[in-house]
Amino acid sequence: MKRTLWVVAFVIWAVLMIFMDLGFAEEVKLVLLPAPQVEGGRPLMQVLKDRQSSRSFSQEKLSAQVLSNLLWAAFGINRQDIGKRTAPSAVNWQEIDVYVATADGLYLYDAKSHALKLILSEDIRSLTGKQDFVKEAPVNLIYVADFSKMGTAPPADRELYSAADTGFIAQNVYLYCASERLATVVRGSIDRQALAKAMKLRSEQKIILAQSVGHLKK
Repeated sequence: MKRTLWVVAFVIWAVLMIFMDLGFAEEVKLVLLPAPQVEGGRPLMQVLKDRQSSRSFSQEKLSAQVLSNLLWAAFGINRQDIGKRTAPSAVNWQEIDVYVATADGLYLYDAKSHALKLILSEDIRSLTGKQDFVKEAPVNLIYVADFSKMGTAPPADRELYSAADTGFIAQNVYLYCASERLATVVRGSIDRQALAKAMKLRSEQKIILAQSVGHLKK
């Protein structure tokens, strides 16, 4: 009897330890970003004048604050009371997910909590494009359409609107980078099948474009 009680107690303890470990693992997978700095920046007309694509990147990492500002500018929430974003989306589907590939791993930007969710603890930057420079850029954004968020929209509409919505986000990134004198280029040359497999995407998710961001190479 005593042996049975001891075994039961040990099993309960082991299960509790597993749940505690899982809870801790989930906690460290969420990286809270600093609050975005929404004041300042250069005048819009100057930013439009300087907007350009660059394929030469320094390997210097972006600071947490710059990454925070970048992601908020891309597709952050700018109207907290109604959850609307810095870029428009058809029918307010908000179907584009922004993934962030860095040397430390692959993350998903969570606009509601303004945080990064760790997806993979490995560097997959080289898979985000067919050009050599993508593995040197400190940040590669991957724009993924989640068709499950688009309701009963016909396939042609899903393709059209998700592409247009991605373009709005990519242009926000261009303008932020021009304002902060960062290098960026949006890219379509991607082995989407290989990247989707590495990212463990679902069948209803589709990679639209990627965009490299970093400091200019000196």
